[in-house]
Amino acid sequence: QVQLVESGGGSVQAGGSLRLSCVASGSIFGINAMGWYRQVPGKQRELVATITSSGNTNYSDSVKGRFTISRDNPKKTVYLQMNSLKPEDTAVYYCKVGMFYGRDYWGQGTQVTVSS
Repeated sequence: QVQLVESGGGSVQAGGSLRLSCVASGSIFGINAMGWYRQVPGKQRELVATITSSGNTNYSDSVKGRFTISRDNPKKTVYLQMNSLKPEDTAVYYCKVGMFYGRDYWGQGTQVTVSS
């Protein structure tokens, strides 16, 4: 079984920064893509950023230039550096880790609240 532990969420003022971390552990054969998604009440979970095993990244238009996704393969960790945060970034952020052979795994979510 694979478990994901998220950390780094919290409350900040607009313009502030946060760094989210997600560490995978357990029975891991190999990690493919990693990503961050977010969800607000009444809305569908949406993609924030993804990073492939080779380091290729993809960002939603709303966070381009402000957020940076990165990964540390030996540590089995994916990060999301969030700068210039806006109130509309407020959401529960979920880490996702995809395995080469197996299902995708999701973290339990971490709350990010940005006040104006």
